[in-house]
Amino acid sequence: MPPYDPNNIYAFTQAGMLAPAVRGFLERVYVPDGKGNRLYLIDPKIYRVVDSYPVDAVPQHVVPAYDFKTLYVVNDVGQTIIPIDPQTGKPGPRIRIPDPYNLYFTPDGKYALVVAEVKQRLDFYDPQTWQRKSSLKVPCKGINHMDYSADGRILIAACEFSGDLLKIDAAAQKVLGKLHLGGMPQDVKLSPDGRIFYVADMDAGGVHLIDGERLVRLGFIPTGKGAHGLYPSRDTHYLYISNRGEGSVSVLEFATRKLVVKWWIPGGGSPDMGGVTADGKELWLSGRYHGEVYVFNTDPVKGGLTHRIKVGQGPHGLAVYPQPGRYSLGHTGVTR
Repeated sequence: MPPYDPNNIYAFTQAGMLAPAVRGFLERVYVPDGKGNRLYLIDPKIYRVVDSYPVDAVPQHVVPAYDFKTLYVVNDVGQTIIPIDPQTGKPGPRIRIPDPYNLYFTPDGKYALVVAEVKQRLDFYDPQTWQRKSSLKVPCKGINHMDYSADGRILIAACEFSGDLLKIDAAAQKVLGKLHLGGMPQDVKLSPDGRIFYVADMDAGGVHLIDGERLVRLGFIPTGKGAHGLYPSRDTHYLYISNRGEGSVSVLEFATRKLVVKWWIPGGGSPDMGGVTADGKELWLSGRYHGEVYVFNTDPVKGGLTHRIKVGQGPHGLAVYPQPGRYSLGHTGVTR
């Protein structure tokens, strides 16, 4: 994998650090609607839907390719992924893929990892030809989100329906261990210093602190009902945690592991998946059960909800684009 800063694994993803490959791309927020089977494009400068088009059944996430040059709409029930040209925002020919709930990439870019949730496996594909090369059966139910260690040797994956975490050697394509947490683990994100994996738990209403090397739980921080998505700030000082079950976002300081503020959505909401803008000034999240997208000002003192934008009925894994970084590990924008 490319070299990294061991003191800050997000050193190359800070505000404005756009790769040459993405310069000139349209600034858009891509929102998949899992109920209407449609993709909405929002212009973040005017906070308005400017385009939309039909996709296949139950699109779950919009995922940046390893080299950032393509976006993929991952259609779970439709069993396809649809490439999007970020220069135009237009879709290309669909690619047939069995059971694509989510999509990641190995740190060297060699493989695309299709998270086949129903089939309980990770499928390894050539990301150029989209031919499946191998599969890894996983000993859990509901594998969904994951993140890599700082050096890329292992990944930690959450299994929401069996309450487990898996430690996987992606290069060897081997499960190294399993930790039963209970609850309903969701998004996974590594701390900037590479020491702790944060794991959101919807049932427990907070985040677990996990030592990935030893695969042990070090602690738990309550954040709010339905804790779901995890997003580091561009300056890597904070972690934004979407609490889907109560309509709030908690802000955790990495250095102290303390919660510093909570932003509430007036009247309620269901903040889910999304991402931080390239300049770091806004956090965009889908409103999973409210048919809308939320925009938060990320200032730790003056921050909070600024916009609500109507989109379809079931928005899920939206992607803010373009994003800083040298390469994408997948999901809605896990970049390094």
